[in-house]
Amino acid sequence: MKMTPLRWIALAALLLALPAAAQLSVVAAKAMADMSIEELANIEVTSVSKKPERLAAAAASVFVITADDIRRSGAATLPEALRLAPNLQVAQSSGYGYAISARGFNSSRNTVPNKLLVLIDGRSVYSPFFSGVTWDAQQVMLEDIERIEVISGPGGTLWGVNAVNGVINISTRAAGATRSSLVALRAGQRGNHVAVRQGAGDWRVQASYLNERHTALASGAPVNDARHQWQAGMRRDWGAGADLFSVVGNAYRGALDQPEPGAITTGTKLDLGTVQSSGASLTAQWTHALAGGGSLMLQGYIDHSERDVPPTYAERIQVADLQFQHSLPAGSVGQLVWGANVRHTWDAVTNSPTVAFLPAKVEQDWYSLFAQDELALRENLRLVLGARVEHNDYTGVEFLPSMRLAWQVAPQHALWSGISRTVRAPSRLDADTFVPGKPPYLLRGGPQVRSEVAKVFELGYRGQPLAQLSYSATVFHNRYDYLRTQEYNVAGGFLTFDSKMEGKSSGIEMWGSYQATPWWRLNAGWMALHQRFALKAGSNDAPAPRTSGRDPSHTAQLRSTFTLPGDKELEVAVRKVARLASDKVPGYRALDARLAWRMRRDMELSVSGNNLNGAHAEYGPLATRSEVPREIAVKLVWMN
Repeated sequence: MKMTPLRWIALAALLLALPAAAQLSVVAAKAMADMSIEELANIEVTSVSKKPERLAAAAASVFVITADDIRRSGAATLPEALRLAPNLQVAQSSGYGYAISARGFNSSRNTVPNKLLVLIDGRSVYSPFFSGVTWDAQQVMLEDIERIEVISGPGGTLWGVNAVNGVINISTRAAGATRSSLVALRAGQRGNHVAVRQGAGDWRVQASYLNERHTALASGAPVNDARHQWQAGMRRDWGAGADLFSVVGNAYRGALDQPEPGAITTGTKLDLGTVQSSGASLTAQWTHALAGGGSLMLQGYIDHSERDVPPTYAERIQVADLQFQHSLPAGSVGQLVWGANVRHTWDAVTNSPTVAFLPAKVEQDWYSLFAQDELALRENLRLVLGARVEHNDYTGVEFLPSMRLAWQVAPQHALWSGISRTVRAPSRLDADTFVPGKPPYLLRGGPQVRSEVAKVFELGYRGQPLAQLSYSATVFHNRYDYLRTQEYNVAGGFLTFDSKMEGKSSGIEMWGSYQATPWWRLNAGWMALHQRFALKAGSNDAPAPRTSGRDPSHTAQLRSTFTLPGDKELEVAVRKVARLASDKVPGYRALDARLAWRMRRDMELSVSGNNLNGAHAEYGPLATRSEVPREIAVKLVWMN
């Protein structure tokens, strides 16, 4: 069914009229699981300043996805949960393939999205091999997520290079909050998910399995993108006096059919095979509380992953990372946070006749030192100054400074502004890629590739004009330099990667939450983006400036959440995404809904529907892009 403007008006009227017809009871109103607007403003976030602070006081554009948001949405995977953040662009290219970014750069002609840093329980899942995130490998058990902090904008001072356009910080619940048994079963038209967890005392273990069927093209032809994957993990948290300890471990293995055109495109049609993906990680953290409110933190993790992508390459990478942080007690003037980070990687690639990474085996080191001080200029005016110095093997030392000003205009109204410089450092994909796998090479790496630089200017407002209403808005302007290009060497007759593009982007992002009644809440978000890119002198990569065509000019979302009598709840969500000029992907609207019934204290049954108004495309060339299908799913959660 095509959603005409008249149908959208009718749908909006239905959303507004539904509460009036519900005749909700006082008991149901008291059962509302969501926090109040004021409680949401007082959520503590740590991603903005690497120390706990109230969301309302954070001098950055940050959106928090709570555990309750995820549950009510009916999301089945982590990328689906990230659609709840209005400051992210989430585009699905195949059954398990996603392009996710903030403030643009959601891929270009010759790269994946590479300016968004993602962390899970303090462990970076941003790959130093290709500068991006392999989303199918991040099979986090959604029932154990405590919150997801999504920062749109630079985070280089605190988080290092590659936190250019945003940071996603995913935190799972402490073991003490999951002292129970849990079984979650989900069956849908696209596939089935099973998750189990057992917790007791200061530990928990969990495991999950999913299988997903293939999608289809707009023509109805099947896309080879089914997958089967399992994940297992554990967490232990304990403390003694001023010391807190935590250990988090995870392992996964998956088999993924490989849709055309393949993970690496070479211009030649390939006989694609099944992708084998596996990995394991272990993270340990110690935190010591100091007298007066300061703290010491030491965290280390090891991460091993393997990915075999026939017939192009197979990769094995190990990461060892150690971080130290010292937060000084707040003084009469300011509060200083400083720290250091050391990372070492071992990377080995099995090359093929199609593509080669040379050298095949590489060891690399990153090390950095950062400091950030929060100065109280007046009782209601704070200046935050910070800088990071980071070294990488490709471009040497990078300097990442930032300055932010936060003004508490009134108890419920705050203004903030920021100026930052951040970079994306090259990866092996930028510098070491050769096509074909043996000489003579058509593509000869990028030994001259530089770090991509972004200078970012932001101005934001966050407030609570009414007790029932909270609102946030940010305008930003980014200036980019040394963006990656693919140059043709006329004399040699080959291609090479270089850094000969610059550009500007400007935009606005806003969202708000309105508690219409104790049992009805509305959440809305909107983003608009304008980008312009131009080649620098000496470049002949004519298609490169069309990078902006991979990003929508605007997105919007509206979620309406109801608590119904009889321990039932309903959420209806509408998303609108503008067209993508590149590949001529049409704009789309999507209608999602979830109805849940708590049958007993320990059991919940829900029915969810995604894309109820019909299938649509979101990303990629017409010849290979999947239609994201309509799906109805049933989920049963038992917890004791």
